[in-house]
Amino acid sequence: MGWYTEHVLDAGRAPALFALVGFVLTFVVVRAITRRIRARSTAPGPAGGTDAAHPAVPGPDRPAGGRERRGLVGDVTIGGVHVHHQVWGILLVLLTGMLEFRYSPASPWSEVLALLFGAGAALALDEFALWLYVDDVYWTQDGQKSITAILVGGALGGALLLSTSPVGESPEDGTAPARVAFVVTVVVHLVLAFVAVLKGKLATGLIGVVVPLVALVGAVRLAKPASYWARRRYAGRPRRRERAERRFGPRYRARQERLRTLLGGAPGPAGAAGAAGAAEARTTAQSSRSGPPATG
Repeated sequence: MGWYTEHVLDAGRAPALFALVGFVLTFVVVRAITRRIRARSTAPGPAGGTDAAHPAVPGPDRPAGGRERRGLVGDVTIGGVHVHHQVWGILLVLLTGMLEFRYSPASPWSEVLALLFGAGAALALDEFALWLYVDDVYWTQDGQKSITAILVGGALGGALLLSTSPVGESPEDGTAPARVAFVVTVVVHLVLAFVAVLKGKLATGLIGVVVPLVALVGAVRLAKPASYWARRRYAGRPRRRERAERRFGPRYRARQERLRTLLGGAPGPAGAAGAAGAAEARTTAQSSRSGPPATG
């Protein structure tokens, strides 16, 4: 307890720690649940078919081509509508933020709110791809962007926990040279983080806002070939573009894909075909619930 009091509580890092713990634990639990539901849903029905009593509608917890089995955990539906867990996450983030802004509670309630905020952020970011595509792409290749969002969120939370101020303390003497030096440091630091983002390194840029060294490394290294920086700066420099394509080539993408699959599970049908199938299945299910159209 002495170490916790000295290095976490007294340093003002307790809310950041609890938010990160809530974020990581919630992501692990949610992915375990959704992968379990997916495994049940894709199990073959009698004679190799699917369960006619529960027609499959693609989604985070009910992929295409399978059946849904009732168990201890399952989809949450209200009025026949599947409620994605991002809804609960958004509500939790809004509620905890409102309570923190209004009451600014002291310990231990600030830690409780931070824990709930982290849990809500994980629930919401776990379905980040649904925000981006406004479609049910959870188990498709496009849905892997949710894992990227989770990794960025977790890394940013860790950086906030380990860092205090990314640019040091503001000058106390108030002299003009000290103020100028402080402003220049802040501007240079933010420019480096912005350059990293322009080079296609969103995670590096965001983390670099908190950790200056990360921003510096991201700014000086090669840009990703598809980034804005590469399109503008490497157009007349074929050797530099070739180096970037080798650096971020198939081996780099394969490593990223293995990590995302390890954390979130293997995707199903990729791209527009999977998304179109999901949309068509939802339309069919809604039509069957509403009944045949009225005739005049």
